[in-house]
Amino acid sequence: MIRAMALALFAAAPVAADPFDGLYKPAPTTDCTIVGGDGGALKVEGDTFFGAESQCKMTTPVNVRDMDAILYDMVCDGEGESWVSRALFMRAADGGLILAWNGFAFKYDRCNPDAPAGTVTTAEDIGITD
Repeated sequence: MIRAMALALFAAAPVAADPFDGLYKPAPTTDCTIVGGDGGALKVEGDTFFGAESQCKMTTPVNVRDMDAILYDMVCDGEGESWVSRALFMRAADGGLILAWNGFAFKYDRCNPDAPAGTVTTAEDIGITD
């Protein structure tokens, strides 16, 4: 009986993405105080990935043998649409995140939690123009 209850609790527990939790910068001028919007950071929290104007539930994790990586089924919603995809999350050697979707791979630096908010958010803020 206790074993059955323990198995039921384990099966019902949410998927945790603890090794990847955090804020990540898609660009050097990312404002890490904004999540999911233009110029803002990407976020992984528990079993949820918050992207640019979208969010995905990270389900069915599969550990990649001999790598600090996990393959997830992604159940996503954003901009009025829903879709299902797969994504590979891998810890980068510098502590950032490598994220691969079918045909695309991205490297994101981790946001510095001690960085002052709003110091540089766009290229124009530091004098770079077209």
